[in-house]
Amino acid sequence: MHRVAITGTGIFTPEEVITNAELVASYNAYARRRNEEHAGEIAAGSREPMPMSSEEFIFKASGIERRHVMNKSGVLDPDRMMPTLRPRADEELSIMAEIAVDAANKALAQAGRTAGEVDAVICAASNHERAYPAIAVEIQQALGIKGFAFDMNVACSSATFGIQAAADMIRCGSARAILMVNPEITSGHQEWRDRDCHFIFGDVCTAVLMERVDGEAPGAWEILSTRLVTEFSNNIRNNNGFLRRTHDQMGERRDMQFMQEGRKVFKQVVPMVAELMLGHLADEGMKPSDLSRMWLHQANKNMNDFIGQKVLGREPSREEQPNVLQDYANTSSAGSIIAFSKFSDDLPAGSRGVICSFGAGYSAGSVIVRRM
Repeated sequence: MHRVAITGTGIFTPEEVITNAELVASYNAYARRRNEEHAGEIAAGSREPMPMSSEEFIFKASGIERRHVMNKSGVLDPDRMMPTLRPRADEELSIMAEIAVDAANKALAQAGRTAGEVDAVICAASNHERAYPAIAVEIQQALGIKGFAFDMNVACSSATFGIQAAADMIRCGSARAILMVNPEITSGHQEWRDRDCHFIFGDVCTAVLMERVDGEAPGAWEILSTRLVTEFSNNIRNNNGFLRRTHDQMGERRDMQFMQEGRKVFKQVVPMVAELMLGHLADEGMKPSDLSRMWLHQANKNMNDFIGQKVLGREPSREEQPNVLQDYANTSSAGSIIAFSKFSDDLPAGSRGVICSFGAGYSAGSVIVRRM
């Protein structure tokens, strides 16, 4: 079995930013108008008024201060409340492939590799803009990579599941180098008209290059072990899909966009993830105190804080458990990779850490790494 290391990472960050203040102003304008339109029903008690949002509510609930998006004007338009993205001809590069190529080239540059040295592409994301042909194959062609490519979707855990899939293929010798990309245009599946979730998501794309290593690769991160777990739950869901048009009473069903039972998710996922991480460490003969850093899924600061406390047995410091939520919001599968990419270069050789993501499914993945 061959050893595997992460030798490069890359991040594509959209230029446009929406602050909490801008988001609140847009949502509240929409909510006030809806309440005025249904004033009679609200007065009669047959309809609940739409609640107002606030910057204080958003930050307390999530720790988010701003988010990057592919299109700002459409999201902030109370008459639209969704991004406006230009449709592309079949001959053009798709928007997901475009941002993935940007992130992938950054990962290749960091690793000092060319696309010709890569054997495969995995496009792991929570939402794909089409069912087929695979976005991964399009990315493969755009980069000029020989070999194979495929898409995979395990919601917010897609990156860690993608890392294990790639690492397993490299370990057994079916590939020497694999690019795993996470193009997340979450603004397209977010329900911006729902107070309880209108602030959660942002857009981004991350890329990770994994390679076979036969000796030491100074600066790289060796993947020591991976572990995945899933448990079915409907508490985070999106019921959209190709069968939607077959529903006779489709209407504007709320469950066709992102939905979650937030309190249930918090209560159930925190112990599940802590148990996964602690069990994984124990099976590898490691203690939580052996970790220099934890790069957790960036969904909710309060959730991350609780997980960190359960794993370490105390409150983690910012250095031990860095957050990017305040600037990026929840970027689904890309969140833990953003944290890893931005907060790993300062650690010396021999440092060990865990990349962990979790989300709908329920699903969770843990990746133990060592700085070479």
